Amino acid sequence: MNIQFDDLNLRAGMVGEAHGLTPAEIRQHSPRALEALRGFQKISEAGDQGFPHLPFQAQSARDILRFAKQVRGSFDTLCLVGIGGSALGAWALDCGLRGPHPVQPAFSPRNPRLVILDNVDPAFTAAALDSMNPKKTFTVVIAKSGSTAETVASFLIVRDWMTAKLGRKARHRIAAVTTADKGDLHALAQAEGYPEFAIPKNVGGRFSVLSPVGMLPAALIGLDIRGILKGAAAVTHDSWQPDLEKNLALRGALLHYLVWTLKNKSIQVAFPYSNHLWGTAFWFRQLWAESLGKAKSRQGAEIHVGQTPVAALGATDQHSQVQLYVEGPNDKVFTFWAVEKSASSGKIPKAGLNLEAFDYLGGQTLAKLIDVERRSTAAALTETGRPNCTFTLRKLDPVHLGAFLQLLEFQTAFMGELLNIDAFDQAGVELGKHFTYGLMGRPGFDAFRERFQDYENRRK
Repeated sequence: MNIQFDDLNLRAGMVGEAHGLTPAEIRQHSPRALEALRGFQKISEAGDQGFPHLPFQAQSARDILRFAKQVRGSFDTLCLVGIGGSALGAWALDCGLRGPHPVQPAFSPRNPRLVILDNVDPAFTAAALDSMNPKKTFTVVIAKSGSTAETVASFLIVRDWMTAKLGRKARHRIAAVTTADKGDLHALAQAEGYPEFAIPKNVGGRFSVLSPVGMLPAALIGLDIRGILKGAAAVTHDSWQPDLEKNLALRGALLHYLVWTLKNKSIQVAFPYSNHLWGTAFWFRQLWAESLGKAKSRQGAEIHVGQTPVAALGATDQHSQVQLYVEGPNDKVFTFWAVEKSASSGKIPKAGLNLEAFDYLGGQTLAKLIDVERRSTAAALTETGRPNCTFTLRKLDPVHLGAFLQLLEFQTAFMGELLNIDAFDQAGVELGKHFTYGLMGRPGFDAFRERFQDYENRRK
C-alpha cells in the first residue's frame, strides 16, 4: 500500500507568503500537531471514539462475510435505505471499486447493483421502486439511532412494497444495521426477525464506513472487505506515529489547519482526478463539514468555526469551476486526489486526419492526459497564488481505498484537536431533526412544533 502526500504547493516559496506557509510558521506550530496526536490518542484509548479500532474487529468481518455468503446469489439488487453517514460510505466504496453506475458491468445475482434510497423525494423513491423487482431485491436498512425520519419513512415504503409481493418471506430479505440493543429499528428487527448488525456505540455515522454500515453492503455486492480493512489497519498504525513525515494524516491536518487559520482559506476543494473517487469526495464533504463546523469550543466559548468543503471532479470541473478558482476570491485551498496507476491506459488512436487539434493526441493515452490536466491545473493555481496539495494513491484497489478513507478520518479527528472542538457531535443537525419530528407529529416533540410556529409567525 502506497499513498503519497505532496504539500509543496502549500508553501510560501511556491504561492507567496500572503497565501502559503513559511518554514518558520510550520516549525513554530509543529508542536501543536503532537499535542493533537496525544489528545486524540487519549480519546481513542479511553474508548470514547471507536473508529480507529474498526479495522481490527475481525469477528465482525467474519460475521458479515458468513452472512453475505449465505444470501449472495439470491438477488440482483441491493437496496440500501439510509441517509448521510449511513449511505455515503457504501456509495464511496461501490463507486471507488466498481466505478460510477453508468459504467459498471451488467447487473446480475453475481454482480448485484446498489440502489441507495438516501432522500425522501417521492418521485425519486417511486422511480427507484419501479426499477427493482422485489423478488430479486435484498434490502439493508441503516440507522444508528434507529429513528431517523427519512430512513424510517423510506423503509416503511420499501417494507410494504416487498411484503405485497413476498408476504412473510419478505423478512428473510431484509437486514438491519443499528446500535445494539437500542432504538426502534432494533425493536422492529427483533420483532420481525431481521438479521441485525451492530454499529459500535462509540462510532458516529460519518466515521462508520469501516463498521457494518459500510462493510455489510460492500460484502453483499461482492467487494473485498478484508482488503479494505487491511489498508485501513496499515494507515491506523501510521496515524499514531509522531513523525510528521510518516504520519500523513497528522501532517495533512497541521498544514490544512495552518493554511486555513493563518492564510484565511475558509474553503477546501476536494478535487479527485478519478471518476472512481467521486463518491469519496461526497463522503469526505460530510465528514469535514459535520465534524468541523461548530458553534463552541470544548470550553464552551462561542467560536462559530468551520471550513466549507467543496467537491470538484477533474478534469470535468476545469470547464465549470476553475475560472472561479484561478481568478475569483483567494479564499480556498485545493486538495487534489490522484491515482498513479490506472486500471486502463485508454490509448488514443492515430487517426491521421491532418487536423492539428486531433493529430497531436494520436498515439498518446487518456491516463497521461488526465495526469497532465491535474498537474497543469495545480501549476495554474500555484502561479496565481492559490495554495494546493496532492494525495496520490499508487492504485485504486480495496487496500488503497480503505487506507485513504481511514487517513481522511484520522486527519479530520486531528483537525478537531487543533481547533479545540468536539469533532464528533452534531448539535446543528439535531435541531433540524427535532423540528421535523415536531411537525410530523412524533410524540415528545411538541415544544419544537411550537418553536417552529414562532418562526412562522416572525416570517409573517
